[in-house]
This record gives sequence, C-alpha cells and structure tokens, in this order.
Amino acid sequence: MLFITLQLSAQVIYESFQSNKLAGKRDIKIQLPRNYDPQESVEYPLIIVLDGDYLFEPVIGNVDYQSYWDEMPKCVVVGINQSTSRDKDLHYDDELYFPSQDGAAFFEFIGMELIPYIENKYKVSKFRIAIGHDMSANFLNYYLFKEYPIFRAFVMFSPDQAPEMGNRLRERLARLQTESFYYLATADGDIEALQKEILNTDALLKTIENPKLHYRFDNFEDADHYSLVGLAIPKAFNQIFELYKPINVKEYKEKLLTFEGTPFEYLLKKYKNIQDFYGFKKKVVENDLKAIASAANKKDDLETLKELSKLARKEYPESMISAYYQGLYHEKDNNLKKALQYYNSGLLLEPSDFIDKEILLDKIYAIQDKE
Repeated sequence: MLFITLQLSAQVIYESFQSNKLAGKRDIKIQLPRNYDPQESVEYPLIIVLDGDYLFEPVIGNVDYQSYWDEMPKCVVVGINQSTSRDKDLHYDDELYFPSQDGAAFFEFIGMELIPYIENKYKVSKFRIAIGHDMSANFLNYYLFKEYPIFRAFVMFSPDQAPEMGNRLRERLARLQTESFYYLATADGDIEALQKEILNTDALLKTIENPKLHYRFDNFEDADHYSLVGLAIPKAFNQIFELYKPINVKEYKEKLLTFEGTPFEYLLKKYKNIQDFYGFKKKVVENDLKAIASAANKKDDLETLKELSKLARKEYPESMISAYYQGLYHEKDNNLKKALQYYNSGLLLEPSDFIDKEILLDKIYAIQDKE
C-alpha cells in the first residue's frame, strides 16, 4: 500500500521497458493524472510523446495546467526516450520513404507493444494523441497510412519531412473516415529547409475538403526551431479539445442562445457529443450548469430549470450546487417556501467555485423580504 501511495503522489513514473521488437530495453516516462485512482471507472486519453528526453516535460506541464482549469481532460502521458537511438528509430527507406529496418521495428514497438502495455496497466481510452518534433514528427505521419490509424490526433512540431510526404498526406487525409485532428507548426526563425517544406505542405492540406479532418496550422513569429514548441503545445491542445471546453461567452451567445431546442437539450447534446467524440464521459461542470440556468432565465424556460435541478442533485449531492439549483427552480416556480427550504439546507453542504454561504444567504434574505 505504501508503494502505491508513493507512485500516486510522484505523478511521473520512470520505467525501463523490455521490448522484443527492439531486442532490448527502452526507457519511458509516464505521467498519471492528479489523484489517479485505478479503481475508478473513468478512462483518460492517452498521449504518446516521441523525443521524450526533452519533449515530455513541456507536454506534461501543459496537460497538467490545462486539465487543472478543465480546458482539457486529464490524460495519461507516455514519453519515449530516444537520445541514443533516434536516428535508428526514425529510419526510413531511401527509395520508398517508409519505415524500414530499425525504423520498422520502432514503428511496431509503439503500436504492438507499448500501447497494449499501457492499456493493460492504466485506465486509458481509445482517444490517442501522438506528438513529435523534427524527425520524430515526420515519423508519426506513417501511422496515418494504416487502414485504421491507432491515433486520432497528430501534433507535428516543425517536422523534417520525408520526400513526397506532403503529397501523400494530402491524399491520405482527404480519405480519412474517422474524426481526426492534424496540427502542424513552424516559425519564422525555423530551419529554412524545413520551413519551406512545411509551408508547401500547409498549402496542400488547406485544399482538403473532408469534414472528418480538423486541421490547424501555425507559423509563429519571433520563434525558432526549438522555441516554437512552447508556443505550439497549448495551441494544439486548444484545437483538439475545443469541443470539450466549458461553455464560454462566445459559445453562449452564438450557439446556446440560438439553439432551436431548450437550453437543457443543448446541454445534453453537448455532453453526448463529447462522449461520442472522445470516447469517455465527462461530468457536467458547474460552469455549464450556470450557463444553462442563465439561458433558461433569459428564455423564461421553467422546464429547463426543473431538469437542471434534478441533474445538479444527481451530479453534486454533497455540494451547495445541488441545493442552489433546486431552490432556484422552486423560486422561479413561485414556491417560495420550498425554495427557502432548499437554500437553507445548502448551508450545511460543501461550497463550490460559484456558490458559497453568502450566495445562499442572499437568496434566503431576498425570499424572506418577500414574505
């Protein structure tokens, strides 16, 4: 038990992985989400990071930061160290320009050994992200040419592309049948030869008309081949997890208020889309409850407030959130006695980000003044 506790608090786990495909050991790094509990039913997206010697740490820093603010889900991140084997790992054939020899072995190591190992050991979903830089970014492209790519999102920082890669990507990405993300980045101070090819590739990819492909390109100013990584990581995650994010002002005005159904129906649709798209269920966050309640008030939609109160009670039974939304519904329904009961009961519960004793007391005093 002591060993498990230390692992959970340490967050990053260092392992030496024995690989049959590579005929030897390979050092990997694994970051688990904060408060990771193997007994919980929740599953986390899996992020595989090549060039883990230097790329793993900036990735996990961004994942931890953005997931803390619920801008993206918590993830399991795995970095593969390559400092002593990089050229061999990323080798491709001089004529066909596809992985060969040690490169083919490394390709199979990731898909046939490493990912199954992580899936068996940790609670990860089928939503997988691959991240690489320079030569390793180019290498990740090869997983797209499988009939069923094992990754749903590809994050490419200044890729050192193999010959014909741009044309091959245009043809393959145009035929994707699964919702997929492709992120590509360079900078004005990038290595000139790489930047030229990346800009040509961007021009090709922008011609693709495939609703299944979510493509974003960034060309950063005042950055070089290495510093662009720090700028690009959050941009990539913003693109990949745009649907996951809590309702913001723009979504509230442009989508929620203009939605043809009720605000509560919008909420159900949003969370169903998240589950269908990413393959895991997201708990309804307080920010979204607040947004739906605001839209319901704006539209005088009492039924939405009723359903919202039920959802709040189900999702947050020990929180003031539950009492607040139940009280709010009865207050809007002019059942002030019942509203007062719920607001008062909330004083004994746990405060939340938006609701504390002062909020409940303001509600209580307002109702008492009406009586």
